[in-house]
Amino acid sequence: MREPGGLKFDQFEIGTLFESQARTVTEADVVVFAGLSGDFNPLHTDEEFAKTTPFGERIAHGSLIQAMATGMANWLGIFEGTVIALMEQTVQYKKPVKFGDTIHFQMEVLEKKPTSKPDRGVVIFAARVINQKDEVVQEGVWTLMMKN
Repeated sequence: MREPGGLKFDQFEIGTLFESQARTVTEADVVVFAGLSGDFNPLHTDEEFAKTTPFGERIAHGSLIQAMATGMANWLGIFEGTVIALMEQTVQYKKPVKFGDTIHFQMEVLEKKPTSKPDRGVVIFAARVINQKDEVVQEGVWTLMMKN
C-alpha cells in the first residue's frame, strides 16, 4: 500500500500559507453547475436579465466558486490521504466572480487542536479565493480533522 502524500496533523505549522495554481471561470463551468445544482437563477444564466442588475452581467454562483476552492485545495497535495473529515466551512462572499475571471486559492494555518485520540488532530485554516486583480472574492474558515 502506498503511503499518503499529504501532511499529517503534526506537520502543519501555524502561519504557514499554501497557495494553489489559478484557473479561469468559464460560462461552461456556470452552465454545468446550474444543471448539477438545479440553480438556474437568472443572475447566473440570463444575460439580458443580468444586464439590469448592479453587476451588469452574469456572475458565477458563489457556491460554484466555493466548490472550485475545495478542488484547488486538493491541488495543493497537502490533504492527499491524510484528511479524516471536513468538519466545517464558513464563507463570506466579498466580490462577484465574472465569466473570464481567473481565481486562485490560499489557505493559512490559523490553529491546531489535538484531540482525545492520538492518531488525529484538528487544523483550522483561513481560506481565501483571490481573483486576477488580487482582490479577495471569498474568504472564510475551514476546519479539518487530520491524521497524525
